[in-house]
Amino acid sequence: MIGIAESNSGVMEKTIEKFNTKQIEFLLASFSDLNGTLRAKLVPANRLASVCESGAGFAGFAVGSLGHGPSDPDILCIPDLRSMTVLPWQNNIAWFAGTLTEDGSAWSYCPRTILLNVMEKAKKLGYEMYTGVEPEFFLLKEDERGNISISDDKDVCAKPCYQQQALMRNIDFLSTLINYMNELGWSVTQADHEDANGQFEINFDFADVLSSADRHSFFKYMVRSMAEERNLVATFMPKPFSHLTGNGCHMHLSLWGGGTNLFENPFDQKGNGLSQLGYYFIGGLLRHAKAISAIVCPTVNSYKRITATATSSGATWAPNDIAYGGNNRTKLIRIPDSGRIEFRAMDGACNPYLAAAVILAAGLDGIEKEIDPENPSGGMTSSSNNNDYKLPTTLKEAITALEEDEVIISALGESFMNTYIIRKKEEWAEYHDYISQWEIDKYLKGN
Repeated sequence: MIGIAESNSGVMEKTIEKFNTKQIEFLLASFSDLNGTLRAKLVPANRLASVCESGAGFAGFAVGSLGHGPSDPDILCIPDLRSMTVLPWQNNIAWFAGTLTEDGSAWSYCPRTILLNVMEKAKKLGYEMYTGVEPEFFLLKEDERGNISISDDKDVCAKPCYQQQALMRNIDFLSTLINYMNELGWSVTQADHEDANGQFEINFDFADVLSSADRHSFFKYMVRSMAEERNLVATFMPKPFSHLTGNGCHMHLSLWGGGTNLFENPFDQKGNGLSQLGYYFIGGLLRHAKAISAIVCPTVNSYKRITATATSSGATWAPNDIAYGGNNRTKLIRIPDSGRIEFRAMDGACNPYLAAAVILAAGLDGIEKEIDPENPSGGMTSSSNNNDYKLPTTLKEAITALEEDEVIISALGESFMNTYIIRKKEEWAEYHDYISQWEIDKYLKGN
């Protein structure tokens, strides 16, 4: 594969040396499907060179939404050796993020390739994006009847955020997870009990956007695997409980060039420590916010998080205004510190590669067009309460906005986006046609 093959040839010897040193017996040649689910083949370690050359074959139609029918040839996954991650809980296996090809060229339906394409555009303009994500998740348990509840029976506080007692009751899981992440070199900064009962967040160092997306993907797999080992369920579902705060996945980001943070400006007259380039990037995010939502909030359930009016703790911590502010957690874009911004709409269901790609693409458009974040769409201001400048309230509304956004469709690839839009319309129709228990309880006898 173009790019990946070249990078692999440069590190193949070192990777083989690591395999020998760490006594790696197997590798997972893995890729992300449209929904962010990891698909993989288990390959013996002595087949590393051949799988990097010819790829691990998959029936594309079997994993869905890869532009393939059942009669098409195999789609091939080429492991990116730079992404090597030894499973901390099973250290004879190494995981590799892969990119997809059919005939040696980049495959337009591969989420990781889509991110690489947007990164290449940024690189030609002299920019490299660095990101840090804050994934939130619930630890749950399931009884013999399939009922789901918070795994910690004592975690019942109305405002449980940062609750030390609840944090320490889960110290085995959290400390093991942190040790694993540090073993991988991710440099965890802190962990906390989040705003909902049974909810946690781990913060770790930022990295280049591709490495962060790879780590984000592996993080979700690792947390779920750890939970399964303990007969628990870990979920990143945006809104698993109607009365509790949902799972966000805030992304902190900045653009760099020549080793310099191009978002940083200590002389910013607005007092945010942000450069004009950074403000233009925000302008792009605001202009394309409705379309972006269809990617970063990709499920029916996502919109029950960002449109929630209240939770038992008193706040949803999810934005719904298309607006930015300083260190203000109610805004879509927060500026928590000089030289970086935080995008707060993204949720735990997002595909890490597509989410990063669409955010970068929108920001680059803001820079190219010098979009003023105070007035990105002919009237909106950073404190607007106009309903026209709210985030979408449903997946259907978000998909409609995406269909109308030529910039985003072009940036992520027209053929892929057409497939994505079709799949999401099908998801909405499936939801719409389902008769819920709430409807039965409310309407069956009363009407």
